[in-house]
Amino acid sequence: MPGLYADENFPLPVIEELRRLGFDVLTMYEDDKANQSLTDGEVLTLARDKSRVLLTANRRDFIQLHRREPNHSGLIVCTFDSDFVGQAQRIADVLRDQPNLDEQLIRINRPT
Repeated sequence: MPGLYADENFPLPVIEELRRLGFDVLTMYEDDKANQSLTDGEVLTLARDKSRVLLTANRRDFIQLHRREPNHSGLIVCTFDSDFVGQAQRIADVLRDQPNLDEQLIRINRPT
């Protein structure tokens, strides 16, 4: 399973549930990169340089960035979902089905 890199706005309860499910998740806070006004491109580069899939809720900006710069270790963009456990499970399901996300954009949407 790939390592994950959560940007500074990604919900902590989802991160905690992913860890409970056995995933290696590094946050920007743990990496001492939070609150530095990094650009989205810099955040994606941080994840790529660590060979980690980026987790973000900043869908619009990162989808555009993916189109311009598809050279990354994977990008998972999520809609906000107050069912944090359910959201973590949907992410886990994708990661188990697709263990290599290099240069891929995955969208995790809240169920309707």
